[in-house]
Amino acid sequence: MKSTHEIAKRFREVILNGTWIANTNYKDQLDNLDWKIATTQFQSLNTIAILAQHIHYYIKGINNVFKGGTLDIKDKFSFDFPLIESQSDWENFLSIFWTDAELFATLIDQMPDEKLQQVFTDEKYGTYYRNIDAMIEHAYYHLGQIVLIKKCLANN
Repeated sequence: MKSTHEIAKRFREVILNGTWIANTNYKDQLDNLDWKIATTQFQSLNTIAILAQHIHYYIKGINNVFKGGTLDIKDKFSFDFPLIESQSDWENFLSIFWTDAELFATLIDQMPDEKLQQVFTDEKYGTYYRNIDAMIEHAYYHLGQIVLIKKCLANN
């Protein structure tokens, strides 16, 4: 089996359909979530919506590189998003998030394994493998925060 296929599967698990590592995923946590809960601030923490948008920001930016474009994302902009002001806004965002996440996984799946060891846009960023693996780890990190914030909000 191709390594890229296995890595794409791991990415899909955290965002779209898995339960192996965290017993949940973004889609499970965010689909059917009321926008008011998603945008409710708990203490000084980021909202669920901001965390989801943050992960989407990186997915979308890396997709651009996978499609042959440039790396245009910057950490300093990774929490700057338009406000979500309705259920419709929230559902529209989620639809784009799921579509871009599936595209991310598909683009990985289509890569030859050799691509994983190639430089990702600049040597300072390491290899494609390092960046894809970091995206998966980053997604799990914020998934844990989302789960905890949901629990805190439910107990308030």
